[in-house]
Amino acid sequence: MEVDILEFKVPVENHKTLFVWDIQPDHTEAQVYAGLLDVFSSFGPLHLLKVIPNAAPQPRGFYALLKFYSGVQASAAQRQTDGRPLFQNSPLKVRLSSKQSHFLSDSSRPLSHAHCVELANHCLGFNGWTSDIITLKELTNEEEEEEEEEEEGRGRRRRLKFGCLLQLSFPHHGLMTRAAAVVEDSFTCSGPDVLLQNRSRLQKRVREKALVQAFSSVLLILLGAGKVMVELKQTSDQFLPEPTAGVLQVNKVSWREVAADEEWDLPVS
Repeated sequence: MEVDILEFKVPVENHKTLFVWDIQPDHTEAQVYAGLLDVFSSFGPLHLLKVIPNAAPQPRGFYALLKFYSGVQASAAQRQTDGRPLFQNSPLKVRLSSKQSHFLSDSSRPLSHAHCVELANHCLGFNGWTSDIITLKELTNEEEEEEEEEEEGRGRRRRLKFGCLLQLSFPHHGLMTRAAAVVEDSFTCSGPDVLLQNRSRLQKRVREKALVQAFSSVLLILLGAGKVMVELKQTSDQFLPEPTAGVLQVNKVSWREVAADEEWDLPVS
């Protein structure tokens, strides 16, 4: 049994990436994509699947790039699909990548919110994790708002800033972690509806950013046969819940006390 560890970051390693060649032009690009997705997603969750038409002077057809989160699953997929026709009449060539330059050099880039949710749901199930907002608060300082008037009839500049403290829990594993995020933006406010729309947009963004930050401390350990363990990385900026007797005292979390701490480093990208 091969054990593998997944992190909630963009996979860039060669052993997690496959190239597929000799895809015939008998199908459309959309049909090729669907065929590859059906075959390779059966080995494990995919971060990326891209189908590219061959460039001249190569014969008509396609090749594909696939990125797995798991190197073990990528290796198994390569061994079991190379030289087989899969969804076409002629065999395909499937190889592990050998060129790191194809990918992002930042190996610690976190997954997007959508990819975090997709990976967690795939490995843990829809009931395998929960997220709860502890605090979501507007941090806008009205004295610092931009008061300059824009062109006549276009309103004035407004700046909004929101902070969020979130708890991520794994009930089947008895683990939880917390993370925080801050987002801000400025815009031309031409009316109350524009202000409301931007408040809603930033509140959604800060919730998603906090969840991404929480998942960045999570490790998924694949044990085979569909079994998954969850572990937490201990980081210097991690918010760990205080021990309780089974009850979480949400009303005792003060955003004012947290936001006033000058040493609280909130990563914002």
